[in-house]
Amino acid sequence: MTTNENNKNIKVLLVDDEIEFAATLAARLKLRHYSTNMATSGEKALVAIDKETPDVLVLDLKMPDFDGIELLTHVKSTHPTIEVIILTGHGSFEAGREGMELGAFGYLMKPVDLHILLEQIEKAYLKKQSATKRETK
Repeated sequence: MTTNENNKNIKVLLVDDEIEFAATLAARLKLRHYSTNMATSGEKALVAIDKETPDVLVLDLKMPDFDGIELLTHVKSTHPTIEVIILTGHGSFEAGREGMELGAFGYLMKPVDLHILLEQIEKAYLKKQSATKRETK
């Protein structure tokens, strides 16, 4: 799944209150043909998810309106097939462990190497596709 044309099937929602960071990351993903949207708060993320359910959610932990762990818990309870990658600059081992226990696919620290993030997004998408195929059998 590493060819750019295949990436356009992967819907990614970036949730980060650092607008400039999120916009830059969204632009870099779009250049690689990912279908990318962005939300700058937890509340906006919930609206975006209801409007168009993403395959992969890239989630910051620290936001003014929602704690990322709270948002992760809500998303996994209402949309369990969305794979969530926590991407934060304010993380800790404990937050990462808690996120993984609550169903996050991965946990990465900012600044992140773009290739590592892309690899995580693709693996999360493949996990979602595999789970969806099992559910339809």
